[in-house]
Formats: sequence, C-alpha cells, structure tokens
Amino acid sequence: MAGLEGQVALVTGGSRGIGRAVVLALGGLGAKVIINYRENRIEAEVTLERLRASGGDGEVYPFDVAVESQVEAAVKKIVDRHNKIDILINNAGVTSDSLLVRLKHEDLDRVLGVNLIGTAYCTKAACKGMIRQRYGRIINLTSVVGQTGNAGQSIYAASKSGIIGFTKSMARELAARGITVNAVAPGYIQTEMTAGLASRLQEEFLRAIPLARFGTCEEVAEAVSFLAGPGAAYVTGQVISVNGGLYM
Repeated sequence: MAGLEGQVALVTGGSRGIGRAVVLALGGLGAKVIINYRENRIEAEVTLERLRASGGDGEVYPFDVAVESQVEAAVKKIVDRHNKIDILINNAGVTSDSLLVRLKHEDLDRVLGVNLIGTAYCTKAACKGMIRQRYGRIINLTSVVGQTGNAGQSIYAASKSGIIGFTKSMARELAARGITVNAVAPGYIQTEMTAGLASRLQEEFLRAIPLARFGTCEEVAEAVSFLAGPGAAYVTGQVISVNGGLYM
C-alpha cells in the first residue's frame, strides 16, 4: 500500500478501539494524525504514545463532535497549524441500547447528535479546505446494524443508516472537487463492548457469522487505510463491509 507521507489526517473518537487502530494504521503509512477525543484524555495520550513509539507523529485535540462551534474552532486550529486536512475519519460514535418506548429523550438526542449530526458537522468544517485544495478523503464509520436493523438499537441503527445516505450524497456533492467520500461498516468487532457480552450472546452472534469469529479493530483499520490512500482514487460513494459475512 502506498504511503500517506505529508498528509494530515483527523480521526474523531481516536482514543481507543477502532479509532485507535485507525490512528496507528494511518500513522504507520506516514500521515500526521490528529487524535480527537471528548473526555478520555488519558486514553488519547496512550494512543499518541503508541503512535510515536511506532515511528508515527500526531497530536491530540479535545472537542465534542456534536457541538458545531467546537468542531469549527478545532478544524480552524488544525488548519492554522498544519495548513490543511487531507483525510477525515468520522469515527466518533455512541450508543444507548434500549427498546424505543423506554429510550430517554436525552439518550436519543445524544446518539443522533454524535453519530449522525457530528459526522455532518465534521465533514462540513473539514471539506471547505479540501474543496480549495481540490483533494480529500472522507471515510465515515457506519455499522452492520445500519444495514440490517436490530431490535433494541433503533436509534443507533437510524444514525448509522443515516451515515450511509449522507456518505452517498456527499460523494456526489464533492466528486467534482477531487474529494472521495466512502463508508466502512464493521460487524461484530473485538472491542470493550463485545468483550462485555454474556457468553451466551457471544455464541449466538458467532453462529450468525459465516467466518465464525469476531473481527479485529486492525482489520477495520485496513479498510479505512485503503480508502484513505491513492489506491482508492476511483472509489467513492461506497460502503465497505467488514463483517465476516454477517451481512452480504
């Protein structure tokens, strides 16, 4: 895979899990990686330490993707410091699993605000510079749940499904400016969330996956890295599923 030397990448929710794996993957290809986090500075600093230990370079930037003023201020600061943002990875996401009739209003607002509206805010802020330079790569993290739906995750699924429609629309809006916009849809990935599942549920999920295992954060990061690189210059408006065959 060709390198990303000289490019600046912003990864939202980059402090742990898939976000951390993406940070390390892009840094390993030579990009300077801006690691966004909202609250967990300790984990963000751990990610930065691991990035630098592997020979990469980056910085940490705290801001809430669901607050437009914070997003705009952070993107301006990054561009003022580094002159550009070449790659945007909209990875920040939250969930609040519950049947809809039991879901609290504030939980609904937060899930949609971070996952969908936050993706729109970050894209809007970052793509302005990409339009001027006539180059950019935007990769949005959606989910297999956004493709299939899932009981008890209606709002999370709606937010992730919305990201797919947003991705395809932005791909059409920005193509003429040399900017590609794609999505990666992970299935069940080895994270803190899946590790906390009861063994019965894990076994049930594994039976539904043709490859009979959970994926790794690094496998998701490989798909993101491909879409961020020159080899994907003719790929836009697509959803790359990394799910072991769970959804085909």
